[in-house]
Amino acid sequence: MASGDFCLPGEGMELLQQVCSKQLPPCNLTEEDLLQNPHFSKLLLSLSQYMDESGLSTTLAEEQAEAWKKVRLQKTAWLRSEILQRLIQEMLVDYYVKTQDTNLTPEDKKFHESLEQRLLVTELTRLLDPSQKKEMPSLLGLEKSDLLELMPPSEDFMRLRECLQPKIEEQLKKKCFTLLCYHDPNSDSDSETLKAAKVWQLADVLTSEKQENQNAKKQQKEQTVLLEKQSSTYSQVLLRCLSLLQRLLQEHRLKTQSELDQINAQYLEIKCSAMILKLRMEELQILSDTYTAEKVEVHRLIRDSLEGAIRLQEQDMEKSRQILSTYEVLGEEFDKLVKEYTHLKQATENKRWALQEFNKSYH
Repeated sequence: MASGDFCLPGEGMELLQQVCSKQLPPCNLTEEDLLQNPHFSKLLLSLSQYMDESGLSTTLAEEQAEAWKKVRLQKTAWLRSEILQRLIQEMLVDYYVKTQDTNLTPEDKKFHESLEQRLLVTELTRLLDPSQKKEMPSLLGLEKSDLLELMPPSEDFMRLRECLQPKIEEQLKKKCFTLLCYHDPNSDSDSETLKAAKVWQLADVLTSEKQENQNAKKQQKEQTVLLEKQSSTYSQVLLRCLSLLQRLLQEHRLKTQSELDQINAQYLEIKCSAMILKLRMEELQILSDTYTAEKVEVHRLIRDSLEGAIRLQEQDMEKSRQILSTYEVLGEEFDKLVKEYTHLKQATENKRWALQEFNKSYH
């Protein structure tokens, strides 16, 4: 959509963002999104007039509030009857426990037996409630009138009600004091009058604490949404910073890399030269420590004599090479003469040896 068709002023934009954050919880929109979609922003403003914070229409919200009110009233009535029934059941359980340990008076026995009988008949009567479906058969073919005949006499009922009320009040007081001490352990050492005053205010205190917890949860939810939004923004900023760092590295470091390499090469070259000079100095130091001036002079004379002998040998070797080259000119005839000469020389040596042996034998 084009943004020129509908524009929001600064205050209207803030109002729209507030509406989107409270009356339209699923809409997590930014100012940029609203500016890019002006008609959608106008639609949200129109919808906010017919919707509450939960996203329901105002009509459904009113009907829901009325329904919840009725549910709370029915729940309160049910809780009253449920609390009374449980207190009576606890009294009966305590009665059966006491019968095993102590001896009760006939009046107490009469009271608890009548109470148990009336409670049992009342519970059975509920099972035969005529408000249930007619298609379902009654339990054991009994009618409500059959069960009412089992009720205790009216005189017992009057005495039962007179005795039951203070006992129920005493049980309720114990329960309330137990709840108070659980909520505020410091109240355990208070007097009954102070405890009663605190119990009277306990409902308001619990309601206030419940409201505070709900407000804290709501605030926590808002903080969570804000944290997620800030985390998303933080991630985007980090990505931009990384891209800027990468561009800086590519643009600036590569330009100075060649200069740094050249400086490092010069440094290594100078360091290598210094190491070579140091090794040469160590070599000269070792030589000067090993050979004295007299030893050096003697070695020089020996070297001169050896070099003179080498030169003479080289001269003799050169003469021999010249003579051999002269003989090589003669070719195969020279080889024959050499072989004949060698043969005659061996024959002469043999005859000389034979003559020497003859002379030795003659003498």
